Amino acid sequence: MSETSSVKQKGGFERFIRAIEIIGNKFPHPFWLFVLLSLIVIGLSHWLAQNGVSVTYLAAKAGEAPKETTVKVVDLLNYDAMRTFLAGFVKTYVNFAPLGLVLTMMLGIGIVEQTGMISALMRKTILGAPNFLVTAVIAFVGINANLASDAGIIFTPVIAAAIYKALGRNPWVGIAVGYAAATGGFTANFFVAGTEALLSGITTSVVEGVPSIPPGTPTHVLINWYYMATATIVLTVLTVYVTEKYTIKFLGDSDGVLDEEELKKHAVTPAENRGLAAAFLTLVLYIALIVWLTYPQGSLFRNPKTGSLLPSSPLLSSVMPILFFLFFFVGSAYGIGAGTIKKGEDIPKLMAKGIAGSIGFIVVVLPASLFVDLFRMSRFDVVLSVNGADWLKTMNLGGIPLLLMFVVLVTILNFFMMSGSAKWLILAPIFVPMFAQVGFSPALTQVAYRVGDSPTNIITPLSYYMPVIIGLLEQYKKDSDTEVGIGTVISMMIPYTIFYFIGFTLLLILWYVLNLPLGPGVSAFLTPAG
Repeated sequence: MSETSSVKQKGGFERFIRAIEIIGNKFPHPFWLFVLLSLIVIGLSHWLAQNGVSVTYLAAKAGEAPKETTVKVVDLLNYDAMRTFLAGFVKTYVNFAPLGLVLTMMLGIGIVEQTGMISALMRKTILGAPNFLVTAVIAFVGINANLASDAGIIFTPVIAAAIYKALGRNPWVGIAVGYAAATGGFTANFFVAGTEALLSGITTSVVEGVPSIPPGTPTHVLINWYYMATATIVLTVLTVYVTEKYTIKFLGDSDGVLDEEELKKHAVTPAENRGLAAAFLTLVLYIALIVWLTYPQGSLFRNPKTGSLLPSSPLLSSVMPILFFLFFFVGSAYGIGAGTIKKGEDIPKLMAKGIAGSIGFIVVVLPASLFVDLFRMSRFDVVLSVNGADWLKTMNLGGIPLLLMFVVLVTILNFFMMSGSAKWLILAPIFVPMFAQVGFSPALTQVAYRVGDSPTNIITPLSYYMPVIIGLLEQYKKDSDTEVGIGTVISMMIPYTIFYFIGFTLLLILWYVLNLPLGPGVSAFLTPAG
């Protein structure tokens, strides 16, 4: 009886996973997806404009009383609209906010990554941890591994498996910890990574010209930093809890014989230690310089009018160049100390290698930037946000249920479309203006999106890294008869997904209820204009 039930459950689960895989594979490449969406926007704009679709609402401007304003859908198939679109084609692409932000960030991070600094720092951190803290350290390092972009998703489970094996423990547990932390916690970070630049850049491009969002509303790189830094700690604790309470019981673990030779294979070399020491010294000096340029009244990074740092100042508007030079100097210092940089021309070569991973993004951004521009030109952003906000008001939903609905929507979409930037490029033009109508700041909408997007990364069969994890499990399996597949990975990851989702969501609700700042000078709610 129980065996029959178990077979049925397994069959049903596998059919569900297979269905997700089939549907997800039907989605076109993001490049063609945005081309298709652009054509749909053009066609809809013509049809809706012919039918006279419009919205009327009270628009507020700084220093003025709200005025009744009517906005009509613009027909993008007329000559004037097409002339404007074609004349601004190149400018729309080149000036698309995420493009410059991501390229600048990747140029800086490229030096840190290509010199080998991130790998050395991760290994030194994990190998230097006491045995009872190994899981916690791997979780923390894995969550922050997105500093190295997608490379961290590969590196963390690989090194975790090797270290668990060397400690005489079950390497499958290490793979589970590393993959869950690096992939399910991908959006969180104690530091500032490329993800921040990418998402905030998209948000910035959407916010421009939205009448319901007051001028000066923060959309800088750090708009979610406080929340995400806190989430890093929460997810680390949850990873350890799930590993101890579920994963170890499910997979088994043992205190076997310590393999010193295996540990030595991953040990940090003397050259790498010299590089890390040089990088640390450079980091201290750089931070001291930034403090010197920020702390005294009348200094470079203080607001020249008010002398303050929040809510707006040159410090916040200069976050990207500050981060770029941080990565540039620290990465270069490591490379010189470790010997991976021997001459000046090595640095631009390493920067070029670092940006090579962004080529796919550069290509996709072309149709994506045009889609966002056409969406704005058609005035769909205003029409949808006003009508959507009116619909939400008639539903009489409070802020928390509204946030939860959005989080669940993103979670469902993540099963079928893995690219976080592609989903945000589609959702941001709709939901940022819509939620602004009910008082949500762009930063709150963006962080709610991230909450829904991250936890299910580890259980979607469309993950680019699923084959890598299956290969790792095959490499370390004890019994040659054990079958390893997508279902194996997903069954191991489901407890992490559930607890990550709960942890992320409860933290979001706490932030909302207490109205805590999401980042420097960033509220969860919009400040009325004027």
